[in-house]
Amino acid sequence: MLQECLNERNLPKLLSREEMIDILQKEVYGYIPNKPEKLEFEVEELIPNFCAGKAVLNKVNAKCVINGKDFSFPFYATLHTDGKKHPFFIHINFRDCVPDRYLPVEEIVDNGFSVLSFCYEDVTSDNNDMTNGLAGVLYEGGKRGPDDAGKIAMWAWAAQRVMDYAETLSDVLDLGCATVCGHSRLGKTALLTAATDQRFAVAYSNDSGCSGAALTSGNKGEDIKAICDMFPFWFTENYKNYAGKEDTMPFDQHFLLAGIAPRKAVVGSAVKDAWADPVSEFLCCKAASTAFENGFVCEDRLPEIDDVFFEGDVGYHLRAGTHYFSRLDWQRIMQYVKLHFNY
Repeated sequence: MLQECLNERNLPKLLSREEMIDILQKEVYGYIPNKPEKLEFEVEELIPNFCAGKAVLNKVNAKCVINGKDFSFPFYATLHTDGKKHPFFIHINFRDCVPDRYLPVEEIVDNGFSVLSFCYEDVTSDNNDMTNGLAGVLYEGGKRGPDDAGKIAMWAWAAQRVMDYAETLSDVLDLGCATVCGHSRLGKTALLTAATDQRFAVAYSNDSGCSGAALTSGNKGEDIKAICDMFPFWFTENYKNYAGKEDTMPFDQHFLLAGIAPRKAVVGSAVKDAWADPVSEFLCCKAASTAFENGFVCEDRLPEIDDVFFEGDVGYHLRAGTHYFSRLDWQRIMQYVKLHFNY
């Protein structure tokens, strides 16, 4: 059944990882900016007795030099204080709150994870202004070329700088078990982050939909025209050329999931999130499966509420409810990591 559904989508065949990532950067997201010429971290201890004394909450300022210009952004590190190495999340969030309605930090700590989080708009604004934050450093006068980085690629760049900081904490973080995660547009960002940075063991996309974890061809929700009309600044100038031509594109979003191989990619969907099209997210997992050693292990049917398919290198779950990064979603991704990394 699932193969018949994929055949109806007429998807392009998977290519090498390098080819797929290059196509996606050129045509969809833009090329990830280069690493900074200089990078330093300033650490401020905010709450030493955090989460009932199990953790410390620090505020970190990443100070970068890019193209000879200074740029900085803040993020937050919730770290266990028991002297052991813990698996951890890098969470790209909509707000800088810790905890946050999308970040149940004490529950995450109680499950044995540390978490580093940042607010995406502390990197650059979520609008068509290409003169502020990182965008202002990259683009003189706000002008960019047809395949230059859009905002999603810039937020992914920032998540990779947070990973740079994590590497300085090898005494308290298990650097072999880093998961980058995000919701909606930041779920798209999380997938791009991991596809272009092999230091991440797992990428978790929550309700990322069109231009994220959902196949574009045959999508019943948001399409390229709708997303480019509303959010052209997320993407390259090239991407809008595919509006209305989804069924003939030489690539699709299974390239993005497949680009994470041989590591792990996990997709979370919500049954009432029709705009993200959970069926297209599920089929994207299936379409990317062959890129992985132990790809997507699932039943030969479309997903149902409370389905959890976590046996393979590609994971998928579907919950009740709407477009939201819920406690259940966090419980699911923690379940997946514990299963595959023996925690």
